[in-house]
Amino acid sequence: MPANLLPCDERLYWLRNLGILLLVNTLIGALEVLLDPGMSLLDAMLLAHSIGLSLWTLNILFSRLAGHRLLLAWRLLLIVPLGVMCGFFLSSALGGPDVFAHLQAQPERLWRILASSLLIGLAATAFFVLLYRLHASTLALATEQKKAAELKQAETAAQLAMLQAQIEPHFLFNTLANVQSLIERDPPLARTMLEHLNDYLRATLGRTRSKHTTLGDELALLEALLAIIRIRLGERLNYRIDVPDELRDASLPPLLLQPLVENAIEHGIEPSLAGGTITIAARSDNGRLQLSVSDTGIGLTAAPGNGVGLANVRQRLASLYGDAGQLQLHANSPSGVRAELHLPLILETR
Repeated sequence: MPANLLPCDERLYWLRNLGILLLVNTLIGALEVLLDPGMSLLDAMLLAHSIGLSLWTLNILFSRLAGHRLLLAWRLLLIVPLGVMCGFFLSSALGGPDVFAHLQAQPERLWRILASSLLIGLAATAFFVLLYRLHASTLALATEQKKAAELKQAETAAQLAMLQAQIEPHFLFNTLANVQSLIERDPPLARTMLEHLNDYLRATLGRTRSKHTTLGDELALLEALLAIIRIRLGERLNYRIDVPDELRDASLPPLLLQPLVENAIEHGIEPSLAGGTITIAARSDNGRLQLSVSDTGIGLTAAPGNGVGLANVRQRLASLYGDAGQLQLHANSPSGVRAELHLPLILETR
């Protein structure tokens, strides 16, 4: 049975049970002919289907009214005798044999038909009651699983939004502090930085609230970011982007690369008196996307990889890709650090 039953599945479930009921009734009718050769096949079929449909209808009514509160034994004691009697009357009304009319003429035959109908009715009703309860419990379990899955998905989405939101103020505060320091000593340069910041914010306004962007869009944002930072660091910062055109349409979570770039600047380039170069590269390998942000700064510290930005990236990779997303840190040659991202390669269609 499907995990998420829809109304269409409910209709199919009841139609399937009705088909099983008709098949069981037909087999019971054939059995009655074998047990009582004096009964014609038509009368046996009419009687078996009348009793079976009566039992099935009463079982549905009792289920709607009492649910699971009525014990199976009491349900059988109430439904089966009543259903068999109703089946006798229904069969007679449809032109079948009037079982009770033969009470005076052939009482032993009546009791044989009544006893066999009750026994077969008990077995068949118990089967369908248990089948109905199995369906109800399966449906309840499927509903709970669906609710749990939806709750987990909502929690994951909220966690990703929180992790993604942590990145934006970090960059804004740094940039605004730089603008404030430039206003007095170099107003034209402060104006230029504000223009770059305005371009950056306009470009990020829609993308940072989306679940996915493209590598090309992310690189455009990083170029704007690096242009802003280069105003502050001057000739101490150089950058290079080495990404093939065919990979620029690769799907990427927004702001996944930015913490790596900021980390390289803060911990690699800025502490180095000579500054350095940041290189952003991308390659594909057997359906995997490999991204790297490398710098020629001071290199790995004694405890690399424990910063908030890197922890943020690792959490987002784990939430989005599980074990398929990885962040690795390596020493860069001749100096500096290389941060590598490994994730599934998904190309956006345009």
